[in-house]
Amino acid sequence: MTLKQWLNNSWLKSHKTSAEEIGNLLAIVERDIKDAAEGEISADWSFGIAYNAALKLCTILLYAEGYKAERNLQHYRTIQALSMILGSERKNDADYLESCRSKRNIVEYDYIGGVTADNALELIDFVKDLKVDVERWLAKNYPALLIK
Repeated sequence: MTLKQWLNNSWLKSHKTSAEEIGNLLAIVERDIKDAAEGEISADWSFGIAYNAALKLCTILLYAEGYKAERNLQHYRTIQALSMILGSERKNDADYLESCRSKRNIVEYDYIGGVTADNALELIDFVKDLKVDVERWLAKNYPALLIK
């Protein structure tokens, strides 16, 4: 499927973004990476914060392409768009983030201790790498969206 097909299925809606909006989202990612890496919070909370940063990076990709996920399955669709935008070779990354979404839901809504410190560190490292890739992609495809 394509993003255009998702739009036709009403899974996405059109969205016009701006450099300011993208800059704000990147600032949230920076804050979340920093906060998630602090050692004085639980692994559950660290994981949840890192997940939020990953979700924001996927949101940036969608926004730059001119879309926004509808409320129904919003996180799922935002994550799945990652490989549609950055390329099919990123399918494993989208699958990884989908598993993180499930874990995050468990520790957020069901019970504590659903992730380990290693899980949180792995996700933090993943987010750092993804941020570099998203910024490179933006610079190549939508340089006007990057605030100098």
